[in-house]
Amino acid sequence: MTRETHSRRDFLTLAGAGAAASLAGPGKTEAMLRTDDAEQPIKRRFELGMASYTLRKFKLDQTLAITRRVGLKYIAFKSFHLALDSTPEQIAEAVKKVKDAGLILYGGGVIYMKNETEVNQAFEYAKAAGMKVIIGVPAHELLPLVNKKVREYDIKVAIHNHGPGDQLYPTAASAYEKIKNLDKRIGLCNDIGHTQRSGIDPSVSIRKYADRLLDVHIKDVSAAAKEGHGVEVGRGVIDIPRFLRTLVEIKYPGIVSFEYEKDADDPIAGLAESVGYVKGVLAAMNA
Repeated sequence: MTRETHSRRDFLTLAGAGAAASLAGPGKTEAMLRTDDAEQPIKRRFELGMASYTLRKFKLDQTLAITRRVGLKYIAFKSFHLALDSTPEQIAEAVKKVKDAGLILYGGGVIYMKNETEVNQAFEYAKAAGMKVIIGVPAHELLPLVNKKVREYDIKVAIHNHGPGDQLYPTAASAYEKIKNLDKRIGLCNDIGHTQRSGIDPSVSIRKYADRLLDVHIKDVSAAAKEGHGVEVGRGVIDIPRFLRTLVEIKYPGIVSFEYEKDADDPIAGLAESVGYVKGVLAAMNA
C-alpha cells in the first residue's frame, strides 16, 4: 500500500528509534522521540496504551513488566489479568500492582454483557478498579440498561466492533446506529484490524464517527478481507501513518491501545516492533 508522505524505508528507520525508545522504558521514551530540530514533544492529544489481551498467556506481574518494557504507560485489563468476579480485595491488590509498576489502569475489556447480571457486574468491577471506560459488547436489548448505568456510574462504555461474521457489532457503523441517540458516554472502541477486514478504511471510519470515538485498538492485518490475520504493525495493509494523522486531525483525546494478537506465546518482539513503528511514525509527523 502506498504511503502518502514518507517511504517505508524512512518509517522503518524511525521505527527503529521508536523501538529503542520503547525498550528503554517509559521514562526515556519522550526525549528519544524528539527530533534534532525541535525540542517540543509530539503534538497530539492521545496516548498509547496496552490492551492486555495481547499478553493473555502471561500472568499479571509479567504483563505489567512487559508493558513497561515496551514503553507504554496505560493499560486496559482483559479478564485474564483481573477476573470479572474478583473480590474487592483482589481488585485492590491488582490496582496496587499497576500503580507500583508506574502504570495507569484506564479501562477493562473486552467485556461481554449478555444479560442484566453481567451489565451490573461490569459496572461494579470497573468502579472498584477505578476504570474510566468499559470496552464492551452489550447485547442490543441491554443498551437501555447500559444507558442507565452510564449515567449512574459516570463510566464510559466503548462498544468494540469484531469484523466480518460478528452478529452484534461487525463494524463501527453498526454500533453507531444502535447508540447514536443514547448518552454520549456510550461510544465506540474502533478495532482498526476488524474495520479493515470489513473492507472499510479505518481512517475514514474514525473521522465519520469521531464524536463517539472513546477508545482505539491499534493493530495491522494481512488483508482487507475476512481471512485477514494479525501481523506486526507496519507490515500489513493498513495505512498506519494516515490513520495516526487522522487521529491528530480529529483531536482524539483518548488512548490508542495495542492489541497485538499474533504470537500469543512469544509476542514481545512483534509487540516491540509494532510499538516502535507507531512511535517512529509519530516522530516523523513531528519532524
